[in-house]
Parts: sequence; C-alpha cells; structure tokens
Amino acid sequence: MAQNSLNLSQKISHSWQHFLIGRPLATADAPHQTIGKTIGLAVFASDALSSSAYSTQEMLVILAAAGTASFGYATPLTLGIIALLTILTLSYEQTIHAYTGGGGAYIVARDNLGELPAEIAAAALLIDYILTVSVSISSGVAQITSISPDLYPYRALIAVLLIGLIMIMNLRGVKESGRAFSIPTYYFILMMIVTIVVGFIRYLTGTLGTVSAPPQDMVPSVVQPITFFLLLKAFASGTSAVTGVEAISNGVTAFKEPRSKNAGQTLIWMAVILGIFLLGVASLSLLVGALPSENETVFSQIARTVFDGRGVMYVLMLTATTVILVMAANTAFADFPRLGAIAATDGFLPRQFTYRGSRLVYSYGIAALAGISSLLVIIFQASVTRLIPLYAIGVFLSFTLSQTGMAHRWWKSGHLKPDEAIRERGSILSYDRRWKFKMVLNSIGALTTLVVMFSFALIKFKDGAWLIVILVPLLVMAFSSIHRHYERLASQLSLENNRQLVATVTRNRVIILISGVHQGTLSALRFARTLSKDITAVHVSIDPDESEKIKAKWNKWGDGIRLVVLNSPYRLLIEPLMEYLDKLEAVSSPGEIITLVVPQFVPQVGWTKMLHMRTSETLRKVLLNRPNIIIIEVPYQVK
Repeated sequence: MAQNSLNLSQKISHSWQHFLIGRPLATADAPHQTIGKTIGLAVFASDALSSSAYSTQEMLVILAAAGTASFGYATPLTLGIIALLTILTLSYEQTIHAYTGGGGAYIVARDNLGELPAEIAAAALLIDYILTVSVSISSGVAQITSISPDLYPYRALIAVLLIGLIMIMNLRGVKESGRAFSIPTYYFILMMIVTIVVGFIRYLTGTLGTVSAPPQDMVPSVVQPITFFLLLKAFASGTSAVTGVEAISNGVTAFKEPRSKNAGQTLIWMAVILGIFLLGVASLSLLVGALPSENETVFSQIARTVFDGRGVMYVLMLTATTVILVMAANTAFADFPRLGAIAATDGFLPRQFTYRGSRLVYSYGIAALAGISSLLVIIFQASVTRLIPLYAIGVFLSFTLSQTGMAHRWWKSGHLKPDEAIRERGSILSYDRRWKFKMVLNSIGALTTLVVMFSFALIKFKDGAWLIVILVPLLVMAFSSIHRHYERLASQLSLENNRQLVATVTRNRVIILISGVHQGTLSALRFARTLSKDITAVHVSIDPDESEKIKAKWNKWGDGIRLVVLNSPYRLLIEPLMEYLDKLEAVSSPGEIITLVVPQFVPQVGWTKMLHMRTSETLRKVLLNRPNIIIIEVPYQVK
C-alpha cells in the first residue's frame, strides 16, 4: 500500500502545477506541517512588524497640514498607539488560550454574540486581509521606488508581480513558505535594531545631523492650526501599526503542540518588538527632521541620514524594509484562507474555500486573496496614502467585536459553578476565578477600539473610508444569502423525517443524439442498450444531403433502432431538440424519465480538443433545470 501511494505521488507530481508549488502531500502529513514559535513569528508577525516602516509616515502626512512644528506630537501619539497595542496583546493572548482552534474574532463573536456579529467580524477581517496585502505590497514598492525612482511609473505592475510571487510561495504550504520567509523577517529585525541603535548613538555623540535635501512635495503653502481633530486624525492613521495583532489568534492551529502556549508566546514577542520599533522610528524621524513624501519614504530619509548617504548600509536597510513589507502580505495569506475555510464550514462562504490543495493549504482562499488584492493595487496605483483610508476600519471593527465577545464569555464563566463546564462550538467554557479582571480588561479593550474605529470612520470617511462602511454590510448580506442557500439545500437533501416515498422510475426513454454514423455513435448505442429497450436516435438536420447519407448509414448500422430526423431550416441545434423533448414530456406518464446519450470525441492530443464541438456541455447548461431529463456523455477516445 505504501509503495502504491509513493507511485501515485510520483505520477501526480509530473504536472507543471506541482513542479511550481511542490510535490503533493498526503493528508496524513498535515500534523508535520505545523510550525514552531521561530517560524511562527515570521509567518504571522511580519504584518505587524512591517507597519513600523510606514505608520509614522502616515501620522506625519496628517500632521504636515499644521507645519513641521506639529511633528513633535508624533512621539506622544506613538506612545498612545503602544498603549493600545498592549491592551490588544493582553486581550488576544486570552483569546488564544480560550479558542485553541483559531478563528479569532469570528469564532469569539459566533460563540458569544450570535451569527450576525460573527458575519460582521468575518466581513471586517476578510476586507482587512485584502487591504493588508494591498497596503503592505504597495509600501514595499514605495521603498523600491525610493531606491530607484525610475521605477515609479511601473509601481502597480511591480506590486502585482510581487503578489503573484507571495501567492505561489503560500501555495507551496505553510511550513515551506514559513521557512523561506523567516530569513528576511529576522534580517529586517536585525537591520532595524542596528539602525535604531546607530541612530541614537550618533545622536548622543552629536554626529547624527539632519536629512539632506528633504523632499518638499507635501509641505503645505498654508499652515492650519493644530487642533484636537487633527491629532485624532493623525492617531487614527498611525493605528495601522496594530492591525496585525489579531493574526496569531486566527492561525493558532498552524502552531505545534502545545499550540496555544506557542502562539501566545509568539504574540508577546511580536508586541514587544513592534513597540520598540514604533518608538524608535518615531523618535528618529523627529531627530533627523524627516518629511513625509510620496517620492521618498520617511524611513528612507532616516536610513540615509543615520548611515551617511545611500551607501551599503542604506541599501541593506531599505532592502530589508522592502522585503519585510512584501512579506507582511504573507500574514494575510496565512490567515485569509483559514478564516475563509472556517466561515465556509459554517455555510457563510462557498464550500470551495474548505478545499485543501495538494500542499494541504486552502488553495481557493489563497487565489481569491491574490486576485482581489491585485485588482485593488491596480485601481489605486499602489499608493499607500490612497489605500490607508480604506485600511484599519475593518480590523478595528473586528477588534471591538472580539473584545466584546470575550467580555461576555468571562461574564458567562463567572456565572458557572466551580466544577461546571459547557462545551460550546469553538471551545469549552468553564469557571474562571479571575473572570472579573478579565471581563474588565476586555471591556476596556472593546471601548478603546470602538472609539478608534468610529474616529477613523468619521475622519477618513470622505477620503475613501465610505467604501468600507458600505462594503461590510454588503458582504454580510452576501454571507446571509449563501447561508440561506445551504440551509435550503440541506433541508431538501435531508433524509430525516422524510416520509415521502421516492417515485419509482416506470420507463426510461433513451435518446441518442447523433451528428453522423461512426464508431463513436455505435459505442454510444451499445451503452444505451444497457439502460433501456426504448431507444430512439435523433438527428438534427441542417444539410438535407448530409441527412440522407446519415439515414442510409443508420439503416445499415443502426441495428433496427428507430431514427428521428428533426429539420432545422435556421441551422439551429438546441431549439429543434428542445421542441422535440417538450413533445415527449407532454405525453409522458408519471414515473417516466428521458435519458439523453451524447457521443463525445476525446482527442489524446490536448490542443486538438478545440477542433471538436462540446455539444454535451451546451445541452447540460440548457437542460440543467429540467426535471426528469438526464444527460450522459459517452466518451470515445481518438488519437
């Protein structure tokens, strides 16, 4: 048996798809595809870590309206973002241990708040993952064009190519893609530490200096006053830094056992590193006098100031930043398919999203994410500033639902007896003696993220956030429609409480559709004889002379089976046949069925398939909704 499986795997892996994404993996290999904390940090934390490269810039873009004097607010705003990061980290660490099956905000909302909040959470997260890919890839391309400005006109094309590369890597499997992405992730972490440390050492020794020839494309000619609204808008833009915090809670099942412990520790590592990076970049941007720009990123200005120009260290730093920004899309590629599979299992997305490809990954989810993200990048021309207003609203909505759901969970826990446990769909709920503390923590988190979400929606509404405000309800409506369809289908297919007797087939009228008399026709006739004795050959006549030849051949080779010729003066195939079938159905008795047998050539050479009509496929589309009509294609292999 093992040898047979090996031979099958070898045969399958000869296709070009498997050459591209790797040899197929057996279902039994799934436990061996899990990852540890080191690779887990690279897979799930790259989104959050990479945001340190652009979140400060997005704050400065807003503050620039009040002039460079307002840039001093970037540091206290960053401290506020770090405080928010701390609250979210503590909360999601609890979620990881409570819901070891993954799913994050969707599962928490489903088990504690109901189906509608769960659908809203799923819609918000799926949109966020799409935008994560679009924003992170676009930001990575911005770093590339900072190094080589000549590539700026091709930024959308470069972004689409990078999305395709990430898609292929993820189709190769979580473990393999994680190993490949761990090297650039740790390379970025190392270079970030070097840049921050060298920058502060040079500042303390008085040798840091300021940005030479800073870009001026975003310096306003008229300076507006610093207002609370402006600061709130800057804070909202900067909160894009925490959008990847939920990723690990969604992908707990990707970790090795004990998976909740490993996932929780990875989350804490990520939060600590991200906090240090955010504060370091924000401080250095002020020390060197960096200015926000579409032509050169703030991070590029920091790097060339810290390393005295565009030398080797500058290129290494910008290369590391570019790679991690591209790798940040991998977090979405790791989570989007998993969430899609869970939602599809519950009947809110097409069942295809539950399908695992040859490398044990959710291939349909990966392909869907790549396609939609590429479309967004093309529409917005890979502009981070234009995409950012769409970003973060969805994830903060999911944050709020997750925190609210966890607060309700702890409330339920506090009302259980110490020895009582309840099995819910996504976890086992038991009494927790610290339920009050945890409930308060999650309540604070829910309130905080709710305020940020509404602030972001109001501030960024006319800049493009209106699209997300509309898109989330539309997506929820789509989920509900899909769910209702699957429920109706399950009800109709169910055998439970089914007292209706299945109708007995009393007669099977077999119709062989022939376009000529040849070996394929006779093969179909031999098959038809196994179905019924009531057989009729039908030919749709377009050319009278050709029809006479077919009649003559059928009289010789048709073995006494009657032949009906349908005249088609307008050279149509389907319409005369449908009219004939209508007449048969009109005189049929209860329990009668019609089986349409269609001979079909199957060429051995792939390109020659286009030389033959696919009549059965056309008939299948036309007759699919007609009851009591069955279409059978009888293949006849030809060279």
